[in-house]
Amino acid sequence: MKIIAIAFRYLWSRPLSAALNLLLLALGLASITFVWITSEQMDRAFERDLAGIDAVVGAKGSPMQLILAGVFHIDVPPGNIPLEAVQQIEKDPRVAQLIPISLGDTFRGFRIVGTSPAYAAHYGATLAQGTLWTQSMQTLVGAQVAKNTGLAVGNTFYGSHGLGGTGHIHGDFPYTVTGVLAPCGCVLDRLVLTATESVWKVHEKATALDDEDQKILEQEREITLALITYKSPLAAVTFPRFINTTTEMQAAAPAVEITRLLRMVGVGTDVLRGFGAVLLLTAGLSVFIALWNAVRERRADLAMLRMLGASPFKVAGLVLCEALLLAAMATALGLLGGHLLAGLVGTWLQAERSLPLTGWIWLPSEWWVLLLGAVVATLAAALPAWEAYRLDVTTLLNHR
Repeated sequence: MKIIAIAFRYLWSRPLSAALNLLLLALGLASITFVWITSEQMDRAFERDLAGIDAVVGAKGSPMQLILAGVFHIDVPPGNIPLEAVQQIEKDPRVAQLIPISLGDTFRGFRIVGTSPAYAAHYGATLAQGTLWTQSMQTLVGAQVAKNTGLAVGNTFYGSHGLGGTGHIHGDFPYTVTGVLAPCGCVLDRLVLTATESVWKVHEKATALDDEDQKILEQEREITLALITYKSPLAAVTFPRFINTTTEMQAAAPAVEITRLLRMVGVGTDVLRGFGAVLLLTAGLSVFIALWNAVRERRADLAMLRMLGASPFKVAGLVLCEALLLAAMATALGLLGGHLLAGLVGTWLQAERSLPLTGWIWLPSEWWVLLLGAVVATLAAALPAWEAYRLDVTTLLNHR
């Protein structure tokens, strides 16, 4: 305990140098913590939301855009596809399940999704209160939607046209909340689910000029896209080629597109991770220089400690303890900073109704941050500690 107290006083005997080293170490560790927190949560979100979805069929365009819009609901879909064509796909012997997805409206930034009950069942969603819809214009709201908007069973609301949340309000077509979903940690948390017929009803009534026009619209009904589950792995080879070459639609493979996305995102995480490594290297060199100079300046003090009975190991341990104290404080600040930054990014993403991200979790990989801080400090203190260990008290006293 005496060595720790002495090391702490030595550390802050030069407050400016100690504060600079502390800042560099903390920034490096915070960067690495932030990368680990965000990348692992994104990987989990992608894996969770993609589970069981083998293909997404939609209008021709960007396959990546189709996946982001249809699975994660963080992009705008490339267009609509005819209902008749989707019904033909559903009869394909390679298709085990087809979940229709119809987009077009939002409520306070949350997307209203026309679909079937199979969509909620696909993610194993359970009801926190209420029941599933039984007719058009009834809705299930996700946990995050209910929390942010205050919607509860029995409430009514109106959708806004468009996915940007700034379109005109469909004031003649109120939705009624029949159920609230329990939190599932998946994409359903931030969606409002309703029957596909609800989407058709709102938009057909809003655009039809007369009864004849209404009938034409009913015959030309469309949906935005379809989520496909295969009956066998062999369908992954033949089904997308069939859709892409023989129809006016496209089939995108989520696994392929998300791999591409993660590869692109990985460039940014690698840059941030490299930035953190450079900061740690700089901090390590700074700590090394500070301790090396401190040992040379404190030779008289160290010699006095030796004369009072301190062993060479205790003197070297004093230098090492100084570095480890600095690393401990920097690690605490780095972890706190990384979590705070992740929390701020998560708050921004939540405001954008995007991927769920939080800084208020602890990941097993974060134990490596503690080890990393200790390793950097130990390496930086190795030579100064060795120099203190080799200190020749007799020579130093004779020289003085």
